[in-house]
Amino acid sequence: MHIERYEKLWIYAFVVMLAVFVAALMAGAILFNVRVPGSAGLMNPADIPNSEFANPGVRDMGDGNYNVYVVARMWAFQPSEIVLPEGANVTFYVTSADITHGFIIEHHNANLEVIPGVIGTTRVTFPSAGTFKLQCHEYCGRGHQLMHIDIIVEETQVALAANEE
Repeated sequence: MHIERYEKLWIYAFVVMLAVFVAALMAGAILFNVRVPGSAGLMNPADIPNSEFANPGVRDMGDGNYNVYVVARMWAFQPSEIVLPEGANVTFYVTSADITHGFIIEHHNANLEVIPGVIGTTRVTFPSAGTFKLQCHEYCGRGHQLMHIDIIVEETQVALAANEE
């Protein structure tokens, strides 16, 4: 089969570009720990009162690992404040009780689209103390600008005492 010279050049260019894109994806995943947020499953929003989301907040899993359950609804997140110790490795489980919302944590690589009936997950490490905003970035109506959570990362002993209260 005869292939024209220009066709061969375009085929080679395509293969090279494909290899560059695959290498960039691999480098992002391996070197920069970029992860695609996942789904922990499906749940009927009407079942929120009978699930782990009935009491949203921080759960200490031991060894510096925490699970945080968050419910988004017009126009607030529950809980409204999260207190964590410095160095916490946090897995966020997020769902919506009503409409589509957004979930983004400033200065961290955490960004989810919060869809009713879907439990979204993302992992974040908070290596140093500070206060961070978790905000809704998906327009959800007239109270959208009110949707935020203060994530307070404190020195280890202070945060443990606050969560025990």
